[in-house]
Amino acid sequence: MSTVIPTPILNPRGAGSLPPSRRAFLLDRDGVINVNFGYVHTPEATEWVEGIDALCVAAQSAGFGLVVVTNQAGIGRGLYTEAQFADYTAWMLRQLSARGIDILRVYYCPHHPTAGQGIYQTQCACRKPAPGMILAAARDLDIDLAGSVMIGDKASDMQAALAAGVGRCIQIDDPSDARLPGVAYVRDLSQAREVLLGA
Repeated sequence: MSTVIPTPILNPRGAGSLPPSRRAFLLDRDGVINVNFGYVHTPEATEWVEGIDALCVAAQSAGFGLVVVTNQAGIGRGLYTEAQFADYTAWMLRQLSARGIDILRVYYCPHHPTAGQGIYQTQCACRKPAPGMILAAARDLDIDLAGSVMIGDKASDMQAALAAGVGRCIQIDDPSDARLPGVAYVRDLSQAREVLLGA
C-alpha cells in the first residue's frame, strides 16, 4: 500500500496554525463546500453548498481551525492535473477568505485503486475511507483529534474520521449509506451547525 500523501495546499492568507485549542474542523470538499456536480475543478462549475459560510464561521468562532481532506480521483482518472487542481484550490481559498473563512490547509488524494492512470493507480493510504490524510494533518498541525470534528457527505468520510480517532463525526444524510455508530446524521449544513455548536 502506498503511503506517499501529496503535499497539502496551504492558504497563504490563513493563520498557518491551529488556535490554542488544537481542535480542527475537518471538511470534505465536494458535497460539503461546493455542490458535487462530479469532478469539479473550475470556477465556472462551482456552486457553493447552502450554509457553508455560516457553518465555517461558527466553527472558527468556536475555536476550531479549518482543514479540508478531499478525495480527488479526477486527477488519477486524467480529467485534470495536479497543477490544475492546485490553481482551482487557490481560487477557492481566495473566494472563501474574502467571506471570512480561513481554511488552513487542503489535503487531497489523487489516487484510485482501479481507475487511476499510471502512478495514480494504487491502493493508497490517503484515499478515504483510509485515514491517511487526517493522520497527516494531525502530524503536521499537532491536531487534538479527540477534540476535533469531521463533516462529510459519504460513509467513507466518516470511516476515515473514525479510524483516525476524530472525536465527533457529522454526515449530511445519504439514505443509500448504512448508518454508522458514533455518527451524527443531519439533513443540511444548517443542522450541522447546530450539532457542532452543541458538541
